[in-house]
Amino acid sequence: MRIGELAARAGVSVRSLRYYEEQGLLTSTRSLSGQRHYTDDEVERVRLIQRLYAAGLSSRTIAELLPCVDSPSEQNSDEAFERLVQERDRISRHIEELSQARDALDRLVDANRAHRARLTTP
Repeated sequence: MRIGELAARAGVSVRSLRYYEEQGLLTSTRSLSGQRHYTDDEVERVRLIQRLYAAGLSSRTIAELLPCVDSPSEQNSDEAFERLVQERDRISRHIEELSQARDALDRLVDANRAHRARLTTP
């Protein structure tokens, strides 16, 4: 199938598919005229890539996980599992940092509110 059909079937933009190819996440064959062609299997691959992006993973991390899909083995599965756990832990730390930043902003908002009240009170 051509790139437009894959985009429609997978629910992504043609631009996304080109980006996935640039990042090494997706491959195509080329016709003599240079048009990209994909197999039906690529629909599920693109959907998987979308789920991995939705989970907060970078294209580099996704590329590290794809050997588990492309060459299933116990070693690849173990490596993918460890990488997913690392990413979950990274996101958890980021959430904690964001919570701390929000709490600091709440304190600043409260201080500003008190300051404004003193300005408007005669």
